[in-house]
Amino acid sequence: MALGQLEIVVQGQGLHEFTEQVNSWLDSQNLFGSGLCTLFIQHTSASLLIQENADPSARVDLENWLNRLVPENDPLYTHTLEGPDDMPAHIKAALTASSLSIPMENGRLLLGTWQGIYLWEHRHHQGKRRVIVQACN
Repeated sequence: MALGQLEIVVQGQGLHEFTEQVNSWLDSQNLFGSGLCTLFIQHTSASLLIQENADPSARVDLENWLNRLVPENDPLYTHTLEGPDDMPAHIKAALTASSLSIPMENGRLLLGTWQGIYLWEHRHHQGKRRVIVQACN
């Protein structure tokens, strides 16, 4: 078993692919055989997902759809001290995933041809997010 942490730099709200960071980390662990890679984000206003990495319009459509589903400045929100994007970010994170499990073979992720691993930042801020990565074989 191998355990580590990745820092993902985000430039604001949106889908940020970090498949190559996961692959680089796995390469550094010298894993062999079959196993499972688990990713867990340590934040409540961002999430993880596997999504198409070929056509950027798929990501744009996902972002637009979720922003329409969970708008900012809804008068029903009471958690507003951290800005108009904070409560929507918590709702979006609750509707999506905080962890992913991806099968591996010979230390490589068994992702499909057009699949990539994304951090979905739900806030407008720029900065870093922490993702815990664990590989077991």
